[in-house]
Amino acid sequence: MPDHRKLGRELELFDTDPLIGAGLPYWLPAGAAIRHSLEEYIRREERRAGYQHVYSPVLGKRELYELSGHWAHYREDMFPPMELGAEEELVLRPSLCPHHAVMFRSRSRSYRELPLRMAELGGMYRSERSGVLGGLTRVRAIQLNDAHIFCTVEQVAEEARGALELIRRAHRALGIGPVRYRLSLAGDGAKYVADPELWRRSAELLEQALDGLGIEYERAKGEAAFYGPKIDVQITDSAGREATLSTVQVDFHQPARFDLHYVGPDGAKHRPVMVHRSIIGSVERAVAQLIEQHGGAFPAWLAPVQLAVLPVSEEQLPAARALLARARELDLRAELADPREGSLGARIREHRLVPYQAVLGAKEAADGAAALRLRDGRRLEPLPVERVLAELGAVVADQRAELWPH
Repeated sequence: MPDHRKLGRELELFDTDPLIGAGLPYWLPAGAAIRHSLEEYIRREERRAGYQHVYSPVLGKRELYELSGHWAHYREDMFPPMELGAEEELVLRPSLCPHHAVMFRSRSRSYRELPLRMAELGGMYRSERSGVLGGLTRVRAIQLNDAHIFCTVEQVAEEARGALELIRRAHRALGIGPVRYRLSLAGDGAKYVADPELWRRSAELLEQALDGLGIEYERAKGEAAFYGPKIDVQITDSAGREATLSTVQVDFHQPARFDLHYVGPDGAKHRPVMVHRSIIGSVERAVAQLIEQHGGAFPAWLAPVQLAVLPVSEEQLPAARALLARARELDLRAELADPREGSLGARIREHRLVPYQAVLGAKEAADGAAALRLRDGRRLEPLPVERVLAELGAVVADQRAELWPH
């Protein structure tokens, strides 16, 4: 498995600069294309699953994190507060859940609204030590695929199962193979909220979700979030290091801290439960895993360039430019490999990681056709341009693993 840091720079996906700072990578156009496709895929899958998307600020008052418990239990991983005058301190958020809790309590809620699934692809920040930073896997500015489901106790196990099913579907679409599922429990010490009954109930609900889907898992003490246990979906990188990609967590703690409630069918106030879940975790870590998993040969729907148009000679340039324009109209990421840049063989080799290469000779240009070369080595007979683009568009839209219908 290749190292994403080396390959990411070779393919001009991302890079870092001391002037910007360690752990703060910037995304180049090819990497931004992958990231954009990944984010759009996640948003679409979440919408289909009944999530509502929100935006929230990356800053919050120190009091917000004191109320959530982050300041007491997580402060060493947070950036220092920024003082604005004598009485106001703002903090770069280490998590999105306090903001979502505030959104939930912004108005009265009815039991008819539950489960309320609130999702956001939002920025958060971790004060990581310089010595542990590297590539996209350990960064200080994180774009997190996060969501919080506000529900009744009776709905928790079903919502957790639904989140696990979303995670499994996403991993299949991305070609990612988790190495194990871990039920992360509290350890000893002041790091965790002291409420044994809370921990017992939360762990029991997560076990129900795992058992309901027949997922094998291991228990691990000392790996939980400070407010509750979680299911961690583990992956390994090119060096064999294990990390968490996706999570599902049950939280009784923050609903109590923020005094969240909904009005039940009995007309009384009841406390909801928060189910935290992340389908692909941070965008940074997910892309790092994709780079290593695929070695730069990304599935067609994620590839920075999906179609390379290769006219054999300059005479076919008008037809090639027309094909390029039509592909872009259909929202395909296409690129012209100009014959003035080298021989056909050299241009084919240069675009070897592109899923599709459309070769246009004199006959193809005259017939409005293209001879398609697939990344896996297959060569197709010339087909009408509109059919070629329709087939490519269908593969990309459906996030298919195969390059061409069999």
